Amino acid sequence: MHNPEYLKRINLFSALNEEEIGEIGSYIERKSFRKKQIIFSEGEQSIWFYVLVAGEVKITKLSHDGKEIIIELISPGDLFGGFAVLKGFPYPANAIAMEDCDAVRISRHNLMGLIERFPHLMYDITANLGERVREFSDTLKNIALERVESRIAALLVKLAEKTGEKKAAGAIEITMRLTKQDIAEMVGTTVETAIRVMSRFRKLGYLKDVEGKIVIADLAVLKSIVNPK
Repeated sequence: MHNPEYLKRINLFSALNEEEIGEIGSYIERKSFRKKQIIFSEGEQSIWFYVLVAGEVKITKLSHDGKEIIIELISPGDLFGGFAVLKGFPYPANAIAMEDCDAVRISRHNLMGLIERFPHLMYDITANLGERVREFSDTLKNIALERVESRIAALLVKLAEKTGEKKAAGAIEITMRLTKQDIAEMVGTTVETAIRVMSRFRKLGYLKDVEGKIVIADLAVLKSIVNPK
């Protein structure tokens, strides 16, 4: 049985009372993953539905020339593996731990049981997945249509809004540690190009690096690059 207080801190279950939280403990398994560990691979049978509790996970696919493309970043509280599990088709992408991670996972059989017992969970799950589909669609559109500078600026704005912490003088620190390789893979460009654009943004004072993390000094100017007037 899981600690009810632990599950209560997960957004998906936050509306449940203590009795209900205690009831769902038998449906759920806690699982930890090491940095760079593959959680599931594209084409595998979808057995588990995940909710990330701590750490960061990347969802990736391989391009036609064999390069890894990051199509989504999963942060604490996010669901992943959901569409495949709900629809019963193989995982459409890879999920890889970017750092040591902690998650809870629910088998497809148990997920169906939970949804039958608590129907509002289906609404919460589909609302979360629907928003993620919209973000994924925007990502693909940006890769296809926008200049690299715009794509990187859009990525930084998205990360600032999703994982950013406010600092002095209006600066925002992106709490996730990202390499230039990660940035390149998320916007569909080369590492060299990502380095060039990030260096230019630093020289212009839009951002800086502090203890290995990106700190955005001027979010408004990055937004203007994404959506020029």
